[in-house]
Amino acid sequence: MIAQGVRESRFLALYALAWAGSTIAYVPFLTLLLPMHVGGLAGGEAVRWLAATTFLGAIAASACNIAFGWMSDLAGRRRPFVLAGLLLSSVMLQIAPRMGTLLSLMVVIALWQVGLNMMLAPLSAWAGDQVPDRRKGLLGGLLAFAPASGALAGAVVTLGKALSLETRFAIVGLIIACCVLPLVILGKDGVAQPDARPTEGSDVARRVLKGMATRMWLARLLVQISEASLFAFLYLWLRSVDPTLADGAIARVLLTAMVIGALVALVAGGRADRTGQPVTPLILASAGAALGLIVMALASGRDGAIAGYILFGLSTSAFLALHSAHTLRVLPDSARRGRDLGLFNLTNTIPSLAMPALTLALVPSLGFGALFMVLAVLALCATALLLQMRRTA
Repeated sequence: MIAQGVRESRFLALYALAWAGSTIAYVPFLTLLLPMHVGGLAGGEAVRWLAATTFLGAIAASACNIAFGWMSDLAGRRRPFVLAGLLLSSVMLQIAPRMGTLLSLMVVIALWQVGLNMMLAPLSAWAGDQVPDRRKGLLGGLLAFAPASGALAGAVVTLGKALSLETRFAIVGLIIACCVLPLVILGKDGVAQPDARPTEGSDVARRVLKGMATRMWLARLLVQISEASLFAFLYLWLRSVDPTLADGAIARVLLTAMVIGALVALVAGGRADRTGQPVTPLILASAGAALGLIVMALASGRDGAIAGYILFGLSTSAFLALHSAHTLRVLPDSARRGRDLGLFNLTNTIPSLAMPALTLALVPSLGFGALFMVLAVLALCATALLLQMRRTA
């Protein structure tokens, strides 16, 4: 029993490092390095080209994530796909800064998305294969540190102003490899069954799990719409509240919310494992996100705005990480875990496609306050779904 616990802890550590690496694989690239490169190539048309690249990338990511997750299910192995995806995405990452035309860059970005999702989809399912249900709360807490790792990596590659774009891309690639390869080399592989349940395999149990998975999907989608909206427009909103607010101060607000959210998720996930109530922290986190949005909508000054965002940011950070871990508990078919997680990944990409329309419909005429109130209602709907799920469980 002690040996099993040691193996599980070892896998959790390797997996948390790999998941941080997978986040570093796209956060600095999409938020910093790609806009830099597109800006250099497109000049005044940079926004249009970047928007087109992001839109096509979201579509490619959605399709590839489902496809490669399903393929790893059928193969019964995750390691070969993660390694192949790491290699392909890393090669494309090093080629990207050397592209001298926008069209050639878009081709490279498309291939990078293929490689990235070849790595991400099986990697997501790998945790479900090897981490037992009784430790998935801890898993969720560890996953919450990944966004902060991505932000930190972005800060590292932009520290040296004299560094060339190619050097920055190379540094990111090296960090990714150092994070992901330990799991690829040392992690136990093989599609495994989840912890045994008393009624596992029965039609009733399968229907219950399917209903729970559907509610989880909808709840995440609702929260992700809020998170995607704030991710894109937080800077503009904070500057509208206080035009004197420095860029460095905004960056510190973002980092503070991420770090506190990760710590909250770690504590809440461990407690959920001990109490056997994994839905409770999700309910509290979604309600906290709604409250933060309401505070932001009503804020008239800098301090209130920042306080509201920190509450929202830490709540959504904890929610998304713990939600990812609990999803692994409720998927109805463990043999198709990779495919089903690919379908859950649509909750990450759909908001990126829908969010601009929602924002443009509300902000120009009614202001950010109206947007935040609508998003608060969506977060409260997620809370209601989760409350219903807890009563059903």
